Amino acid sequence: MTRAEFMARLKQGLVGLPMTTAAEIASDYESHFEDGVAAGRSEAEVAAALGDPGRLARELRAEAGARRWSQEQSASSAAGAVLGTIGLGALDILVLLPFLSSVLGVLLAILMSGIAVFVAGGFVLVSGPFFGPPGGALAAILLGIGLIGLSVFLIGITAILGKWLVDAVVWFARLHYRVLKPALEPQVQA
Repeated sequence: MTRAEFMARLKQGLVGLPMTTAAEIASDYESHFEDGVAAGRSEAEVAAALGDPGRLARELRAEAGARRWSQEQSASSAAGAVLGTIGLGALDILVLLPFLSSVLGVLLAILMSGIAVFVAGGFVLVSGPFFGPPGGALAAILLGIGLIGLSVFLIGITAILGKWLVDAVVWFARLHYRVLKPALEPQVQA
């Protein structure tokens, strides 16, 4: 594979990363080629030593997503970290996907329950005193406030568990990368 082919595939795999990050990565790999050619190696040898550019791009995207998640914990950075991990280990994701989908289903159920309890609490709080519930208007108001408090708790638990889930996926990506990294680096022969 020539330098131009390698760099084209690498840049294509880096699409979606911030422009500055992708440019820095491309510049680093251009310098690998320059150093290799200066040392007397052919472009094909340097490309072979660097490995598959598609796989390399997936690893770099996963690492960039994990780094962004550790710096800025937002919904978009969480999605980037999870999608980068999915791109990194397609086979491993087949094992991880049933677990992730079931955990996401539980989180979604807790979130929807929290929203439903909030709506019910608001309804009881506002309209309960007018229906003459057992215990009087004060009991209806207190029940409404209690339901709203329960909903805030459920939604808060969902946020905490969601953060833990994203942290676990990022940990998995980094572990996966560390395990594969020695196999991707060129072996020095004595």
